[in-house]
Amino acid sequence: MTTPELEAEIIRLFHAEHWRVGTIAAQLGQHPDVVRRVLGLGQPRAPGPAHRPTIIDPFRALIDEVLSRYPRLCSTRLHDMLRERGYRGAARTLRRHVARVRPRPRREVFLRTEPLIGEQAQVDWAYVGKLAVPGGERALWLFVIVQSYSRALWAEFVIDLSVHSLCRSLVRAAPPLAGVTRQWLFDNPRVVVLERRGDAVRYHPTLLELCGRLRVEPRLCAVARPEHKGKVERSIRYLRDRFLAGRSITGIAEGNAPLTRFLAEIADTRQHPVLSPRTVGEVRADERPRLLPLPDPLPATELVTPVSVDRQAFIRFDSNRYSVPTKLAERTLTLCADDRTIRVLDGPSCVAEHARSWGRRQFIELAAHRAALVAERRAAADLKGRDRLRAVAPDFGVLPERWVLAGRSLAIQVTRAIKLLDLYGDAVFAAATSEVAARGLRDTSALAVACDRLRRDRRRPVPIDVPLPSHLGDRDVIPHDLETYDHDE
Repeated sequence: MTTPELEAEIIRLFHAEHWRVGTIAAQLGQHPDVVRRVLGLGQPRAPGPAHRPTIIDPFRALIDEVLSRYPRLCSTRLHDMLRERGYRGAARTLRRHVARVRPRPRREVFLRTEPLIGEQAQVDWAYVGKLAVPGGERALWLFVIVQSYSRALWAEFVIDLSVHSLCRSLVRAAPPLAGVTRQWLFDNPRVVVLERRGDAVRYHPTLLELCGRLRVEPRLCAVARPEHKGKVERSIRYLRDRFLAGRSITGIAEGNAPLTRFLAEIADTRQHPVLSPRTVGEVRADERPRLLPLPDPLPATELVTPVSVDRQAFIRFDSNRYSVPTKLAERTLTLCADDRTIRVLDGPSCVAEHARSWGRRQFIELAAHRAALVAERRAAADLKGRDRLRAVAPDFGVLPERWVLAGRSLAIQVTRAIKLLDLYGDAVFAAATSEVAARGLRDTSALAVACDRLRRDRRRPVPIDVPLPSHLGDRDVIPHDLETYDHDE
């Protein structure tokens, strides 16, 4: 056991007088291991055992040569190569040896650089999570653009990751940032670059058109090198920690409103990471005069594409259906869509405009279009017997509207109703129609059941529809005297 006084003396002699461990042990009469324990130097390592021959020894030179040329070659392939050369050991033995001698990749050293003022902005998306929408759910993303010099950033929540969504966000970010930088630095998504072979890049033509309008040069990071756009990556982490943490995003508008306030009130007031103690807002004011001015008006970023109208006067877009006037059914029109509005054009005229739905498999229909469709269907049916049905049953008028809403064929339903009228008569049909209309039913089968029940209540015979051939009309029947017939005695 050592006393506190002895330990203090050992520490003083070692650190202040710079005595060796053996000298301290000899002068104080202690074992060298005790001195090492007090000094925290640990126990000296015992010499390891001499190398024992293994089954891999004859192949060490070959293994080192192959791994030096192909450092990522898997051990199973190396095992196959050695077996052809006489190796009879287990694959597990070779795998342990390869794990010890495989060349380690050299860590890349990065050169920290700061871009010129007004030179570059970095762009990226961050996955936020799933957003519940009518008919299912969609992925929610956060678009982020940061000016590399001032670290001023702008962001918005988006669902669509198409090239039109990218251009739309870039244009929306320009006025709050008071201009655009001379370069936009992207990763390598398909909405930015269609094809890349080394330094040869084929950008998306829609993005190139926007860059030309704003006079910005698009640039790409090296493949699988996210550190090349570290400023936007760091900004995304900042937004995750300061804004998204502990917050539930239930919709695009509900998320973008507090995000805009956060960017103006908190993000702009944070200290600049390089030019501290100045804030990002102060450095941003210095950078603003160096940005490229914006054209007036700003470039349009809507998706413009031909669209076909189906027989029910609807167009299909992004799994949803939007109504157009019925007179345009089965025609090809022009669709103009952004993240908020859907417009349908017939030449230069806008024939329909809807708020864009981010749900799945939804029907979006304007009330005026539905009223016109119901009126058109009613007019068509009136020419085929509906006057007769209305005259017999005044409550019949509500049934065609229900058939239209259910997507039923008016011609078929009216034909079935006329057949029931012929079978059961005016009184039974009128009473059955009133009952079906009052109960909110719409199927002609329910009308048939009501007619038959009322027929039984009134004790009428079962109506039998006996179709007669056309050549059997009304004929006079001449009675015969029955006495003229023969009778068997």
